[in-house]
Amino acid sequence: MPDATHTPRLALVVDEDAAARDRAEMLLGETELDVVTCASGEAAVEVLRRRGQEIVLLLTKATLDGELDGHGLATAAGKLRPGIRVVLTTGTPETCRERLPDEAVCTRQPWLPLDVLVQAHAALLGSPRGPEAR
Repeated sequence: MPDATHTPRLALVVDEDAAARDRAEMLLGETELDVVTCASGEAAVEVLRRRGQEIVLLLTKATLDGELDGHGLATAAGKLRPGIRVVLTTGTPETCRERLPDEAVCTRQPWLPLDVLVQAHAALLGSPRGPEAR
């Protein structure tokens, strides 16, 4: 019998590339997380406002179409949902930390499945950021 008090734990995947969103959704679908996808930072902020308490992981890339890039989305997510695990993918992970909240993690784009799964696992456990992805 399902637990009536169970709150779904969500991963929010943000990328304008539908194939990249599908890839992330398939991978994260193998975890205990339900997955919601968005094509823009602006759409992701709306999801965070509506379902923020359910979201434990945000996977986004640094460059997004629209007004809100990945760095801005990471900052907004930290304000709307304190404690959320933010994973930002970028071509330059060595410099991406400069513009991110302390709890965010940078990883190389294209991301490696193992790196994302490690971060998903940590999000599910609610652990501190821990070692950064490579």
